[in-house]
Amino acid sequence: MKLDLNELIASPGSKREFSFELPVDDLPFDGVLAYLTPVTVRGAVENHAGLLELHAVISAELLCQCARCLKEFPMPYRCEAAAYLADELEDEDSEDYYLLTNGVADLEEIARDALIFNFEPRVLCKEDCKGLCEKCGKDLNDGPCDCKEDQDPRWLALGQLLENEN
Repeated sequence: MKLDLNELIASPGSKREFSFELPVDDLPFDGVLAYLTPVTVRGAVENHAGLLELHAVISAELLCQCARCLKEFPMPYRCEAAAYLADELEDEDSEDYYLLTNGVADLEEIARDALIFNFEPRVLCKEDCKGLCEKCGKDLNDGPCDCKEDQDPRWLALGQLLENEN
């Protein structure tokens, strides 16, 4: 979505609100299987004495796959975006500034960047997910599996000493 901010630039102290749905065709994230609701972006741009400041909230309901146990689960997602908008940049390396083109801001670019930078690289169904047994593949969240732990052969002598003491 392109937002014309020319009127806002000329009016210090003014504010312009916006709301739109972000296209998700090219938003692949590891662990996200589908978008259950549209990705909505709601926010405003304010002119603070010539400094244009953008604040937005990005939200959606996602269908995800846990990185540990591989279960599918719905996940509400919400992140915030904050940026400064400028006609030109003095410092080319500034990450918090986005350039306007003839007074027009590309809100989709800002929202996409916020999604990418805020999304967790590994999605878990719950914080303490135990994952799958690496031998039999049983979901350890449902209880322990019947696999016996292989003991490191370097510890066998110590185990024998302990058995002899009893």
